[in-house]
Amino acid sequence: MITLKRTTSDNPDFEKLVVQLDAYLRVLDGDDHEFYAQFNKSSALKNALIAYENETPIGIGAYKEFENAAEMKRMYVLPEHRGKGIATLILTELETWAKEEGYAVSLLETGHLQTDAVALYTKMGYQRIDNFGQYIGVENSVCMKKILK
Repeated sequence: MITLKRTTSDNPDFEKLVVQLDAYLRVLDGDDHEFYAQFNKSSALKNALIAYENETPIGIGAYKEFENAAEMKRMYVLPEHRGKGIATLILTELETWAKEEGYAVSLLETGHLQTDAVALYTKMGYQRIDNFGQYIGVENSVCMKKILK
């Protein structure tokens, strides 16, 4: 059974999965990892979510404000738990939480090599947009937007 817990980024289970996410991204991003890492500090995220399966943390996500929008961050599901719809559950709950806090727009950035992530976000109604903020001019970034209804 999958349960979702709203928390903050200082939750030990969230921090544990962030370490695994960063290790995964370090391999995927290669030489660009340090550039992206500077924008993905997980400290002080007040809107963090953890997915548990039988009390074991298996996935995370979070968001922070960016120019009056909710910017989705730190989406990750352990590799052995992928393909079960867990990322969809996490993203749906993050969007619900953002709407509860008054956000009408969700933004996100992912890498062009993260094809599964791009497919998930497209399936969830996100549209590709010009790169925003610190990602302007970064060729490896894919930025997306969704109007929250």
